[in-house]
Amino acid sequence: MAEVSHVILTGGVGSRLWPLSRQSKPKQYLEIFSDKSLFQLAVERNRLFSKKLIVVGNTGNKDLSERILKNIGQDFYVNIVEATPRNTAPAIAFAAFSADPEDILLVTPADHIIQEGESYQEAVEKAIELAKEDNLVTFGVQPTSAETGYGYIEFEGERVVSFREKPDKKNAESYLKAGNFLWNSGMFCFKANVFLNELQEFAPEVFKRSYEAWQTAEEGCLNSDISMKIPSISVDYAVMEKSDKIKVVPANFQWSDMGSFEAVYDYFKSHGYTTDSNLNMQLGEIKPTFFVGVNNCILISTKDANLVVSKKASQDVKTIYSYLEQNFPDLIR
Repeated sequence: MAEVSHVILTGGVGSRLWPLSRQSKPKQYLEIFSDKSLFQLAVERNRLFSKKLIVVGNTGNKDLSERILKNIGQDFYVNIVEATPRNTAPAIAFAAFSADPEDILLVTPADHIIQEGESYQEAVEKAIELAKEDNLVTFGVQPTSAETGYGYIEFEGERVVSFREKPDKKNAESYLKAGNFLWNSGMFCFKANVFLNELQEFAPEVFKRSYEAWQTAEEGCLNSDISMKIPSISVDYAVMEKSDKIKVVPANFQWSDMGSFEAVYDYFKSHGYTTDSNLNMQLGEIKPTFFVGVNNCILISTKDANLVVSKKASQDVKTIYSYLEQNFPDLIR
């Protein structure tokens, strides 16, 4: 009997949240959201809709995922361990290979903040109904600002007109004004066999190489040499922008991909976290700190590094991360 499986994608290192987020503990495992991690919140949030849990992550995240799942009493799940990251299309393919063909996969990243409640429940239930009709469903979030850090979906009812890359400020403002654009949430819902059929049609090399890797996996752990042959490509590029089976669920729930310190700042501030009179905030290891002559800045302090960033420049932290990868790799481990 077909069931709904929650597929949680745990890859990524959260480079824009360095120095809090490290290779040894990426942002999705930081227990800073009311003493819970984003990974835990995602698992708990989707238990209502799913009978099964499929975790897709890398070797570095395996123990982190298992520890949290044990702590919250999630005893039954499939743990798929990628030997090397190949982006979201292969990751979802592995989950689909592990499921029954008619199972519906509710695919979510592990590192998003979502306001639970009626709006979220309605969106998921609508997506599941559309998936039962052999559609590939994506979730589009109603934008609240001209955000340049998200991709956009142009829509008409449930029909996707186009996918748009992360825009510049001018285009983002035009999307917001037009009223028929949604933020691309990176969440999906579809039958396992429908997704695999579309992947085989539109990205046959990805399907072939992913299947070869899955066939040789041992207890869910993929082989490194075989995995390296899989093209690295997102599910949007591989399938969602090409298939004629795409539907979008316009969703009204509050959502953030927690992809920058600006997003973290806004979340903490909305939950009562203190700032100084100039709206500066300190995160991480708290110690006596004073901001003079600056406003809307964030100080992130850890035992081995400090970062000061203005809210409006928080997307640029990833450039620091890239520099550290080349010059001071110990600071990102």
